[in-house]
Amino acid sequence: MKILHTSDWHLGRILHGIHLTDDQAYILDQFVAFVKDYRPDVILVAGDIFDRAVPPIEAVNLLDEVVSKILIDFNIPMIMIAGNHDSPDRLEFGSRLMEGRGLSISGKLFTPMKPIVLYDKYGPVNFYSVPFAEPAVVRDKLSDDTIHVHDTAMCKLIEYIKHGMDKNVRNVLIGHAFVAGGEESESERPLSVGGSSVVNSSYFKDFDYVALGHLHRPQRIGSESIRYSGSLMKYSFSEANQKKGICFIEMDKTGDVLVEEIELKPKRDLRCIEGYLNELLDEAKYDQNKDDYLCVTLKDEGALLDPMGKLRKVYPNVLHIERHQLVSSGNLVRADRDFKKMSEVDLFASFYSQVADREFTDEYKKVFEEILKSFYKNREGGVKDEAS
Repeated sequence: MKILHTSDWHLGRILHGIHLTDDQAYILDQFVAFVKDYRPDVILVAGDIFDRAVPPIEAVNLLDEVVSKILIDFNIPMIMIAGNHDSPDRLEFGSRLMEGRGLSISGKLFTPMKPIVLYDKYGPVNFYSVPFAEPAVVRDKLSDDTIHVHDTAMCKLIEYIKHGMDKNVRNVLIGHAFVAGGEESESERPLSVGGSSVVNSSYFKDFDYVALGHLHRPQRIGSESIRYSGSLMKYSFSEANQKKGICFIEMDKTGDVLVEEIELKPKRDLRCIEGYLNELLDEAKYDQNKDDYLCVTLKDEGALLDPMGKLRKVYPNVLHIERHQLVSSGNLVRADRDFKKMSEVDLFASFYSQVADREFTDEYKKVFEEILKSFYKNREGGVKDEAS
């Protein structure tokens, strides 16, 4: 059986204020062309079809166009599940009507969890859909008060499926979860606070193939048969060096799989470049991909006059500028540091070093700390006086 595994389309995504719908339509055209040429027996979409619960109309229309081509023009069945970004109710609207056309959508978790059965020349293949669900939802559906975290929820769901699963035939699971051993990207929304969202990969060992969604980097988890296809496109600069695409799986009569990763080429790539401002402006003359989405790290020291404006004259889609590491009070302040977590003193030290092009000494630090203390003391006193 030929299976096409994809996930994390995030239709309607906005990147640094840029709407990516046109870019997504461009890459989905390649996806549809691949489907037309390779004619898989089924297409699996493992969650996060939309980027948010209430997607823009352009994203809904794009999904409608892609799904209609696949179902009507090619007559290839699709199995889709909801991810943590999707609205289960909205995604599942009209699912019973569409099932007759070969589209199976699992937005909400239902019991019993019956498989979708497809056939090839060797016999049946059972496809089990496990859409994203909070532990509380799984606890309610399974009437099991021991379920409080994602790991236990997935364990109990798999046990529930296996009670009715025929291990003498081939079985495939489609799920949306953070499986232990997977590598994260910055563009993924955490499933829960802390480490309670991670689930154990050993739960999936009885399935011939596990098509996962949520993590945006294409990767296998322990074996060829447990895989993340990765996101359709690069959705953060942490993914700049990743190759994005889809997984094409060929399953033999025993359930063994041969996996091929098919790379898709975006309309505009997402890249990180580094250098001195004047050098980058000169190099732009020879850059054949000036329209790419760029994160620029500048190595210049000292103040710069409107670097974003200058760069955008030659690179129209510069989305973010960082400064190379600076020295402040003997400590390295890196360009990629999270400024929201920095103290007021460190923030001012970084600002001073960039503008004045000199070190923010310990003596300056003491003076600034005294000014801060005086400011907060006066502010608190002012509040008390007004209250009285």
